[in-house]
Amino acid sequence: MNHMRVLGIDPGLNITGYGIIESDGTLPVIVEAGIIRTREKGTMETRLLEIARELTAIIAQFEPDAVAVENLYSHYEHPKTAIIMGHARGIIFLKAAEANLPVYPYAATRIKKSLTGNGRASKRQMQLMICSTFGLKKVPEPPDAADALAVALCHCRAKVEKRTALV
Repeated sequence: MNHMRVLGIDPGLNITGYGIIESDGTLPVIVEAGIIRTREKGTMETRLLEIARELTAIIAQFEPDAVAVENLYSHYEHPKTAIIMGHARGIIFLKAAEANLPVYPYAATRIKKSLTGNGRASKRQMQLMICSTFGLKKVPEPPDAADALAVALCHCRAKVEKRTALV
């Protein structure tokens, strides 16, 4: 299998988690993980601009081969959350397109199932599995960084499964 560097993103307006992992088909390795935090009192457009600028810098610095992002989902009680998340996802797709990077969206349940075997795993379970998978000594904080690593890992595993199925 070819070497692959994936930028996983857990989109949000307040906090966007990102994680970059490399994989050659064996055990993946974390390159970087962190968050983009916007100013809570900023306007929608300035906060989206902050996300855009940070993503541009992350893509330029780490040169990923692909971007994996969590799909939109909405709880009936909080439809506004999905709309706000949609704005952040739009910026992610735009920045990926500007860098000629393919974007692979994954449902939250698929990401969780890929990592824990349970599509309804808690944030804490996700953090602990990221620790276990990558041999980390402490749990990634905030959870958004761990979630972004999980998105990237889900993509790597999906690519390996697809290649294995073709053989």
